Amino acid sequence: MSQPDSLSPRIAVVEDEDELRTLIVGELSERGYDAVGLASAEALYRHMSVQALDIVVLDIGLPGESGLEAASHLRQLDSVGIILLTGRGGRKLMAKSLEMGADLFLTKPIDYDVLAVAVANLYRRLAPSMNDAPLDEHVAEGWSLSDAGWTLHGPDAMTLALSEAERTILARLLEQPGVPVSRADLIQMLTDQPWDFDPHRLDVLVHRLRGKVNSSFSRPLPLRAVRGVGYVFAP
Repeated sequence: MSQPDSLSPRIAVVEDEDELRTLIVGELSERGYDAVGLASAEALYRHMSVQALDIVVLDIGLPGESGLEAASHLRQLDSVGIILLTGRGGRKLMAKSLEMGADLFLTKPIDYDVLAVAVANLYRRLAPSMNDAPLDEHVAEGWSLSDAGWTLHGPDAMTLALSEAERTILARLLEQPGVPVSRADLIQMLTDQPWDFDPHRLDVLVHRLRGKVNSSFSRPLPLRAVRGVGYVFAP
């Protein structure tokens, strides 16, 4: 039986059959994983608006938006692993699933030991290598952080002291320049209670940070909103 890493991935099981969903969540939870069950893609998106996820286990045959369609939307978030489940096998369906963005394709009936191994391996593969890098190494084409992340350096050798919230956001975005970071991920980094966090506070924080940088550096901060996803640092 596979054992989760010391930092257990946050998993959502999206399955419309109540009994099966409860069983999958229970099996993953017994193996030490932080798993939640949801009945539809729409419920998944609502959940992700307040809680970041590492891996999503999707049933292909969901009501409303199908698992394949949801996988295509989730694939815009490079940090999310996607495992598709189906009661139908076949090479064509497997190829379609991978084409739509799934990382793995498993058939029902589910072998829970296999699912647990798949989750552990996928999480290890997707875990960003930058997690253990010091903040001073977060650099993107002339933009960087120093002093443990409390100082922003611009392309013209200008510097700017940052607040704790500004430091947190920029450190996350500078981990992977050019890669959009979800609003849920950023909010999760800013608070231990994301369900009580007004999402508009994130937009206000970004707006003030842009103004602060523009005033100090006389050039705009290359921090852009990505519709339906979050923000990206793209010099």
